[in-house]
Amino acid sequence: MWLRVFGRPFPISSISLFQALSPKDPARRMARDVAFGPEARHRLDVYAPRQAVGLVPVVVFFYGGGWDSGRRQDYGWVGRALASRGFLALVADYRVYPQARYPAFLEDGALAVRWAVDHAAALGGDPRRIALAGHSAGAYNAVMLGLDDRYLGAAGVDPTCIFAVAGLSGPYDFLPFEGPITTRTFAGAADPGATQPIAHARAGSPAAFLATGADDRVVLPRNTHALARALRAQGVAVEERTYPGVDHVKLVLALSRPLRRIAPVLRDLTGFLQAQAAH
Repeated sequence: MWLRVFGRPFPISSISLFQALSPKDPARRMARDVAFGPEARHRLDVYAPRQAVGLVPVVVFFYGGGWDSGRRQDYGWVGRALASRGFLALVADYRVYPQARYPAFLEDGALAVRWAVDHAAALGGDPRRIALAGHSAGAYNAVMLGLDDRYLGAAGVDPTCIFAVAGLSGPYDFLPFEGPITTRTFAGAADPGATQPIAHARAGSPAAFLATGADDRVVLPRNTHALARALRAQGVAVEERTYPGVDHVKLVLALSRPLRRIAPVLRDLTGFLQAQAAH
C-alpha cells in the first residue's frame, strides 16, 4: 500500500515499519481505539507524560496523507514524542476520500476535539488548554479548525479553549483547485475561497507555530510564509520556521526520537506550545 501525499506515492509499509521498529519516547498510552463519533474512522489514541503535576496542556494531532490515506496506528511515535514533552497527546483518525470530501474531515476533527474537551481531565489533561497540530493534510485540518471556528462551534466546543495551532508543511493557500487531490477533495465546495485557511486569518486567532522544509516540493513553503504574514497582519502571535535541507516527509519524521538530528522541530514546536499554554 502507498501513502498519497498530495499525489506523490510514499510506501505506507515504511511508515508502519517505522512505527513498529523505531525507538520511542517514554510515555504512557492512556487509551487506545477510543470512539469519538459514530463512524468507523472516528477513533483516537491517547498518550500522557509518565509523570505530571496537575492538569497538562492537550495536543490533538492529525496526520497527513492527502485526505485519502493514513491511520493513527502509524503515528504513535508522534503521540509519545509530544507526551514526553509534557502534553496529553491525542492522535485522531478522520474520514478520507472516497468516503469523505470537504468538509467532512473537518467535522470529524471537531468531534475529536469535543472528545478531548469532555474526557481530557479524567486522563490528566486540561480541557481549557488545547492545541491543534498536524502535518500536511493534517496541518490543514488543524489550522482550519483553529481559524474557522464554525466547525468547533457545531460540535459544541467553545473555540476559546484552543490556545494554539501548529502546522507542519501545511497547505493553506492553494486556489485554484488544479491537481487531482485538491480537485476531487474540494471542487464541490459552494464557496471555494472559504476552504482556504488563509481566508480565515483574523484578529483573535489562536497563536500559530508554522513550519516548513526549505526543500519541500510537495506542499510548497509559500503556503507557510503566506499564512504567517496574514496572521501577523492581524496581530496574531506567530512563530515561523523554515528548516534548511528538509523536505516534506523529513519534517514530520524529525519529531521522532531517532531522527531529531534532521532538524529541531520537536524542540521548537513544543517550546512554542508550552510558552503559549503558560499565558
